[in-house]
Amino acid sequence: MTAGAPYRFEIAAWRRGLTCVAGVDEAGRGPLAGPVVAAAVVLEPGLRIAGVDDSKRVPPEERERLFDAIHARAVGVAVAVVDHVTIDRINILQATRLAMSRALAALAVEPELVLTDYVAVPDVRCPQRNLVEGDRRSASVAAASIIAKVTRDRIMAVADREFPVYGFGRHKGYATPEHREALERHGPCALHRRTFAGIWNQLALFSRSELAWIEAD
Repeated sequence: MTAGAPYRFEIAAWRRGLTCVAGVDEAGRGPLAGPVVAAAVVLEPGLRIAGVDDSKRVPPEERERLFDAIHARAVGVAVAVVDHVTIDRINILQATRLAMSRALAALAVEPELVLTDYVAVPDVRCPQRNLVEGDRRSASVAAASIIAKVTRDRIMAVADREFPVYGFGRHKGYATPEHREALERHGPCALHRRTFAGIWNQLALFSRSELAWIEAD
């Protein structure tokens, strides 16, 4: 396990008197199915939560522990979910920005600075920094990535019970060989993103009415 994401951006802001620094990140931009989830986290100035890092570098069991620790110790935590229908309607980048904006708006505290994992959040009333690899360079963004990832994984675990043939509980909707094989066998289900390339490759599996809807969108 890594030592965790650094706090240097947060410390610099805290020293300037900005005590409400919100880290924002998302989970689920790449999958063929399910929602995109964004989280916003405001850490308490001076308080360190050991092990907080980019969610992709944290084992699942540790993510669950950190999920609870962040909720218990952060000043503010908020989550927003944008479903697959909206993703198809406005595209994944705009859906990601929408989820991030909603997560920030849902915070119980007003951010004085927003840090993100590169993606800019629209209509933010305070300064923001869009950091390349922000989930590895900022503890606040890393904490948000953990909240978003665990929340989305739990959503996909529920989807796995509803649509068990796809293996959502294992791959969370990403385009793994198992998932693609299930698509070839069973076709897409109600949770699949109709506008994603991996689904477009399965056009023969769609009904005429579904294809008409896709082309008209």
